[in-house]
Amino acid sequence: MSFRLIKTEKNTKARLGELTTPHGVVQTPVFMPVGTQASVKALSSEEVVEMGAEIILGNAYHLYLRPGEEIITKAGGLHKFMNWSGPILTDSGGYQIFSMNGLRKITREGVKFQSHIDGSSHFLTPERVIGIQSTLGSDIMMPLDECLSYPTDHVLAKESLDLTIDWLQRSIAEHARLNRISQVTGLKQMLFGIVQGSFYQDLRQESAERTCALELDGLAIGGVSVGEPKDLAADILDVTLPLLPPDKPRYLMGIGLPEDLWDYVEKGVDMFDCVVPTRNARNGQVFTSTGKRVITHACYKDDFSPLDENCGCFTCRNYTRAYLHHLFRAQELLGLRLNSLHNVHFVLNLINNIRQAIAEDRYPQAKAEFMAKYLQDGV
Repeated sequence: MSFRLIKTEKNTKARLGELTTPHGVVQTPVFMPVGTQASVKALSSEEVVEMGAEIILGNAYHLYLRPGEEIITKAGGLHKFMNWSGPILTDSGGYQIFSMNGLRKITREGVKFQSHIDGSSHFLTPERVIGIQSTLGSDIMMPLDECLSYPTDHVLAKESLDLTIDWLQRSIAEHARLNRISQVTGLKQMLFGIVQGSFYQDLRQESAERTCALELDGLAIGGVSVGEPKDLAADILDVTLPLLPPDKPRYLMGIGLPEDLWDYVEKGVDMFDCVVPTRNARNGQVFTSTGKRVITHACYKDDFSPLDENCGCFTCRNYTRAYLHHLFRAQELLGLRLNSLHNVHFVLNLINNIRQAIAEDRYPQAKAEFMAKYLQDGV
């Protein structure tokens, strides 16, 4: 388990790296398709592999509630359960728990909450969350943290920061304990820490310094993309990223719009995940090299061109905008799948192009060329 920094692009802070995990090597920058419930929505594991995904994300909270640890253990772990042989990062589910206003109670010990599925009561501690992820057998696990909404006052953000650090220290201790007995599972898992602090620069600096002082395999930046203005998120990254060690992977949680990938890789981020490619696809929005398009719009009713003339995905090779328009109008499930195939392929191909631009030291030019076409007015 290791991370190797290969190079930094000469014009920017964009980085090429290589993350070695128990289930394979991941080239960074990387985008992780989100398989929240052991499935990248509407797609099979085989399709996700064929599109070039090197690592995917699962969610410990959702998998704990359904199907539960017992079922996944009987299946031989999460990899076998979902027929995915590559690396998996599991999120703790902290974001989902803390977004359930009125259905959860936070204490220093952990979080009591009601299941969104059946209303049953549950109590998760930092140690329990690490234990769940150990049972799942993911390659990279995330600790339980508190993710605040925007805006949040400074006092509350400081209290939350202290709680997150306390929980992280307990997570590290439990992670070390489980790794010492890892002969039971045969797998030593990586643990990342999460930098919080809301949108206060002094708190982000404090959180980064305290988190980086601990023994961790990588660093994540949480609490971004929670309703804040984009320029505020950019400012927070400018403060936080220089404080993170260059020899460890940097993971920005919940980011996946094409334009954001260009912007944040440029600042030095290595890893991303987001539900946007598949969620937007199911709502009819597709990413193309000439901008975002909503396939339900009437202008596509008799448009027999592919979604994107420059795309080589299965959908663009075989189907037209007119057919996809028809599928969505007729509420046929195939439309959700074909759009999802295209959007995930688009983002994974974009990450490949971003890596190539870094390797060739032409990041600013490549970004400008992409944006000039992508930011056109779509329909």
